[in-house]
This record gives sequence, structure tokens and C-alpha cells, in this order.
Amino acid sequence: MANMVSSECGLRPLPCLPIRPKLTHLTQTYQRLNLGRPSTSLAFLRRHHQTVTRVSAPLRYVTVEEGEHEEGKKTQLKDLGLNEGETESEEVRFDPGAPPPFGLAEIRAAIPKHCWVKDPWRSMSYVFRDVAIVAGLAAGAVYLNNWLVWPLYWVAQGTMFWALFVLGHDWRISHRTHHQNHGHVEKDESWHPWSRSPGKKGSHYHPDSDLFVPKEKKDVITSTVCWSAMAALLAGLTYVMGPLQMIKLYFVPYWIFVMWLDLVTYLHHHGHEENLPWYRGKEWSYLRGGLTTLDRDYGLINNIHHDIGTHVIHHLFPQIPHYNLIEATKAAKPVLDKYYREPQKSGPLPFHLFGDLVRSLRNDHYVKDTGDILYYQTDAQLLGGSKKKFS
Repeated sequence: MANMVSSECGLRPLPCLPIRPKLTHLTQTYQRLNLGRPSTSLAFLRRHHQTVTRVSAPLRYVTVEEGEHEEGKKTQLKDLGLNEGETESEEVRFDPGAPPPFGLAEIRAAIPKHCWVKDPWRSMSYVFRDVAIVAGLAAGAVYLNNWLVWPLYWVAQGTMFWALFVLGHDWRISHRTHHQNHGHVEKDESWHPWSRSPGKKGSHYHPDSDLFVPKEKKDVITSTVCWSAMAALLAGLTYVMGPLQMIKLYFVPYWIFVMWLDLVTYLHHHGHEENLPWYRGKEWSYLRGGLTTLDRDYGLINNIHHDIGTHVIHHLFPQIPHYNLIEATKAAKPVLDKYYREPQKSGPLPFHLFGDLVRSLRNDHYVKDTGDILYYQTDAQLLGGSKKKFS
């Protein structure tokens, strides 16, 4: 077998290949060419370069196993946004699904002690402020009763309904479950991903629903009674004031409130350009699930809805008062390092968030039924979607 041949461009080494059954035909070809092992002398090659037959062969033969490995490597580079031969940067190599090198204790220690102190008077002052604004907006809208004013009232009042909700909302069952299981595919109850398999069925108003455990039966009854009382109050006000007036004063602002609720809640757990994982099984932990939460900047709305955009620390330590979340977040960022994703700065109004929302709705459709670290997949049949976003 030839080990070295000459060419017009100089020397070209060829590897010594062991004789294997798969390569018998190649060995026979070399034998038919009657090539012996030429001298490695440069002078010899220069003298006989015109008479030596040029033989070209691959540097090595790739087995089936090696081919599969190379194909997997190309797929991995593609997922990371790299071309073959490129070197991964430190930023690209960061894996948001990897266990963090710190614990809750380190984050807690970085937050100043006064951030944990609750001031009841200060807390209640925000409640009084929001209630006063809600009452003032309603009184002003009724007094002016102008169709140029009503749309402005709807947006402002709906935003204030949302602000009141932030101060006190459904914590005892559903939202507490969300905080305790954030980032868990099967146990989180707030905008958790869909899967290919069907989910639970049941009623939020029936105490024996499959959505609740037996110990929550009394809480479900209490919730249903309160909901029914509110529905009766609205029905009475509608009878007294008239349907049109109630639609203008309450129901349209309520729809705006629901839009705020869904938008903010969704974007705190979706819509980031980085691949954010969801977990199940042993891979999930309270810390790892909380670190998939996102902070958002809402511009002037930050103060109105009580800095709910500082959502990472709020999820990890919900006992911190909202008026200390900004300071606590700044103190914790050095510990969180790359696990904290700096939010895009907003203008006076957070119009930039609609781009994140649209991108997520186009790409983030479901997660697989198997696996413990999961990323969103794209269903091509939904919204005219494209191929899978993550593999």
C-alpha cells in the first residue's frame, strides 16, 4: 500500500490503513496498480515525480458510530447558533438548565436585612392609595360622561384594577401552588406549558373537583361563596344603574384588567430570546424553577403596579414587601450572575413587550411528554408556525 506519493504541488501523506474486511476492495485496487512503498527520499521523488501514479485516498474512514457522533455534534452546534469550526463563547456555553453554583442561602445573605422588614402602615397606604384612585376615576367618568373620556377611563381604571390585584390576590390555593412549584411542568398552575397528553378536567367552583386535593375543599367552598356574592352585587348594581352604565363603569375596565393580568403573568415566564427550561421529576427544585422567572420593565407602570416586574426575587422570596424588591434585586444580582436576565429597558410605556409576546405565541407551543429538562417546541400547524424551535 502506498504511504506517500508525489504530486505537482509537492508531498501528500496518506495514512497506513489496517486491512479490514470492509476495505478489501480498496486493497485489491492498490495491488492492481502495483504500487510499492516508494522511498521517502526527497531527491528520489523529485527525480521520478513524472512517472509516479498519483493515488488519492481519504485521510481516514468514518465508521457508522463515528458518523452518528459527528451528526450529533453538528446538531448541537446548530442549537447553539454556531457553524462547524466556530468556537463557543463563554456566553453561548452557559446552560440555563444546569444546576446553579449557589443556593438560596447565598442569595438570602446578599439581600440587606431591612429589605425583609414589613411595615404594615406603609403596606396599607398603598391599598388606600389605589382604592382612592379607583373611586376618583369612577366619579370623574360619571361626572363628565363624555365618549371622548370613556376610553381613557377604561384604560386607566383597568390598570388600577390590576394594581389592586397585585396587592392582594388568590393566594391560598392556586397562586401559592404556582409559587411553590414554579417552573414545574406538571405541578405549576400558572401558564404552564401544554403537552401532547391531555391535562386535568374539572371545575374551579366545585369542591370535589379533580383540580383540588381533599384538604382544600373548605377553601374552594369559601371561594365559591365569595365569587357568588360578588356576582350578586354586580347583578344588583346593573339592575339599579342600568346595563350600559355598568358596562362603561365596570365591565370594560375589568376586561382591561384581565388583559394586564394575562400579559404580565405570561411574560414573566415566557418570551425570552434565551432557551428557558421547564422541569419535572428529580431535575426540578424550588431554586432552579424560580431562576427561570423573568424580570420585566414597564416604564411608568412600574410604580403603578407596585414593581411586580422585579419578579425573580418576588418568586424566590415572596415574603419580601413589594416596596423593597428593587433594592433586593440589585443586591442579589451579583450572586445570580448569568442566571439573572437583565430586562430590556422600557420607554414611558412598555410597548416593546408586545414583540416578545408575539414571538413567544408563534414559537412556544408545547413541551414533550418525556424528559426532565424540557424546552418549548413549535407546532407547525398552529398560527402557521415553522419548524421546531428547540430540539
